[in-house]
Amino acid sequence: MDVDAARAFVREHGVVLVAANGPVPKLTEAIAGEPIAGSWWGHPKGHHIYAVLDEVTSDEDVLVCRAVNGKVTLVHRRLWPALIAASARLPAERLAKVEQEHTASGHHVNHETPFPDWASAEDRTAAEALDEAAAIRLLGSWVTSPPRSRRSTRESSGP
Repeated sequence: MDVDAARAFVREHGVVLVAANGPVPKLTEAIAGEPIAGSWWGHPKGHHIYAVLDEVTSDEDVLVCRAVNGKVTLVHRRLWPALIAASARLPAERLAKVEQEHTASGHHVNHETPFPDWASAEDRTAAEALDEAAAIRLLGSWVTSPPRSRRSTRESSGP
């Protein structure tokens, strides 16, 4: 999957996780074209995945936040009004915009813009036209699902 196809994937699904397991698709696996066991960094296409992710997460139509279960989440611009309208359902820190800076020393530093500071007046106005139920229908059931804890996942998986 190239950058354009990855952007289309985010646009089509609206909300995707970068790599974590959860109730929405994973972009890393879509880029790789297959399920990834373990870290995507160790995958044979790891460098390609990184390059595509870097482009997609830098796209002005993609919000990088931690909306889904506190994991790195990409939300396409078309759903920003719905995310704003459903914001009472999520902790504000999960809706902070995360931008990654690549420093000269090779480190990555995250910078966060708190919610709702990143939201434009246009997005806020569009959000006012949505009631919470409509916003949730647009975003998906993950908004109302409680996050799974590691403990409950292990306990429910059997011996």
